[in-house]
Amino acid sequence: MADQDPPATKPGDEEATVFLPTDFRGLHWPTRDLDVSRRPYDEFATQIVARPPASPVSAGRGEGAGSSLARSSGRMAIASTVSRITGFVAKLLLAVVVGTGVVNDSFTVANTLPNIVFELLFGGVLASVVVPLLVRSQDDVDGGRAYTQRLLTMALVLLTVGTAVAVTIAPLFTALYVDKSSAEANPGLTTALAYLLLPQILFYGLFALMSAILNAQNVFGPPAWAPVLNNVVVTATLVAFAVMPGELTVNPARMSDPKLLVLGLGTTFGIVVQALVLVPALLRTGFRFRWRWGFDPRMKEFGGLAAWILGYVVVSHVGFVITTRVLTGGTGGGVTAYSYASLLFQLPYGILGVSLLTALMPRMSRAAADGDTAGLVGDLSLASRISTVLFVPISAALAVVGTPIGVAIFTWGRGTLDDAERLGQTLAVSAVGLLPYALVMLQLRVFYAMKDARTPTLIMLVMTAVKIPLLFLCHGLLDGEHVVYGVMLVNGAGFVVGAVLGQVWLWVRLGHLRSRRSLRVGLITLGASGLGVLAAVLAGYAVPASLGEVATAWVKLPIQGLLGIAVPFGLLALLKLPEFTPVTRRVAGLLRR
Repeated sequence: MADQDPPATKPGDEEATVFLPTDFRGLHWPTRDLDVSRRPYDEFATQIVARPPASPVSAGRGEGAGSSLARSSGRMAIASTVSRITGFVAKLLLAVVVGTGVVNDSFTVANTLPNIVFELLFGGVLASVVVPLLVRSQDDVDGGRAYTQRLLTMALVLLTVGTAVAVTIAPLFTALYVDKSSAEANPGLTTALAYLLLPQILFYGLFALMSAILNAQNVFGPPAWAPVLNNVVVTATLVAFAVMPGELTVNPARMSDPKLLVLGLGTTFGIVVQALVLVPALLRTGFRFRWRWGFDPRMKEFGGLAAWILGYVVVSHVGFVITTRVLTGGTGGGVTAYSYASLLFQLPYGILGVSLLTALMPRMSRAAADGDTAGLVGDLSLASRISTVLFVPISAALAVVGTPIGVAIFTWGRGTLDDAERLGQTLAVSAVGLLPYALVMLQLRVFYAMKDARTPTLIMLVMTAVKIPLLFLCHGLLDGEHVVYGVMLVNGAGFVVGAVLGQVWLWVRLGHLRSRRSLRVGLITLGASGLGVLAAVLAGYAVPASLGEVATAWVKLPIQGLLGIAVPFGLLALLKLPEFTPVTRRVAGLLRR
């Protein structure tokens, strides 16, 4: 639904707590030595001042021009929180309305197709390369207006043609991702839904294009809030689907089925609304679109970067195709369990990590363009350490409460206890990959800020080469119900490989990355998180099993979740770890108010 992002980049991702951003207030971000072990915290990280747009055309128009990185990421964190919550409600409603079996699997596969095709066409380029290029073009005499219009013209033509071709060959996509003998997804229903959902490609593209233009001018709010409207539309669609009489036909699936049309067209309409709501914000910046043909010499640079990004997306989706086929080779519900677990797994990252990276991207691009290596390393180092102190405790807590989450939430409606337990256990297994995933995404943004699209593609190639044999091993060694656990572990292993490779590569390119400081912060956070796990597990034993599985899950979920988060965060606060101080200050501010 909304916020269902492909692994690497997704327009709506755009998506754990809103503590971080509002605490970086009051101090200029130093561009040299950022080792907080050598200088007082208050001199280091009370505020990060974002670099304003460089061009006279765009300067002052963006909401973030001259404002703090913290303020921008804070607004986005709030928007992302609302977006992720409403997106999760929509996904949960889907499980309630259609269950977690074949229909849900078919819809999940079909609704993933427009994201995949969009990424193959242009998605990765838009999300990762266009913002740095637009930031650099702001130094043009016209503030980059002509360059932006040429990019839009080229992208719209490509997206329109690609959307038309994709809809035409929808059955081929189904055959690629779903085996005819699959117990997971129905090929006929998947194809019928794909016809209705693939037009989303064009509107995903429009959303990404307008978001890139706005982000390059430090306008982050509207793109962050737009997915909320998408989720509202999708939720209304599912309510309409639920109250309609009759059942969705599966064998055979009929395109004239009213329930099928409501589900497919309503979901697509949500993406249309998500894109068009950005038009007023874009007009307020003073930008006006017109078709602009002709050649700009910098398009060669764009073409070279785009080719490597396309390679990145192709390689990553080779892994995704194999993942999907391995999952659809098991018993019913595996694709759905994987999809919902991935959604919950990315919830903390989507709320905090994406907002931080989106705000960092323009300033990292400017640092790279200015040759400010110290500033670029500073952004990378601080973001890595903040990610560690926030995501490690959350990962540990998810490993404990994964099963209670599944049982408590996904036994509503048509969900079964067995499917809910499998989904929860899948979430628990996936938790190991949260921090590596966040670090990989951060490292990729640094490479793209340096106009290096080749290295991320090579890293993804290694990650996929590691994953593919392990995926086939899961298919051969695990029974149908447990294949999804193996797939999640393989994903986590892939992110670990990618994070290590990225760190080594950046060390070669940039030199000293302040890794010793990051390692120290990681070890302290890991120890605190381990104590949180111990407290949560012991508390779980105190809950009587006589309550029944569902009631027990509802009791365990708040108790274990609270302990799993409160214990490590409390210890980090007592230790006065500098990277965690923004959290404690934010909590104190909220209590005072």
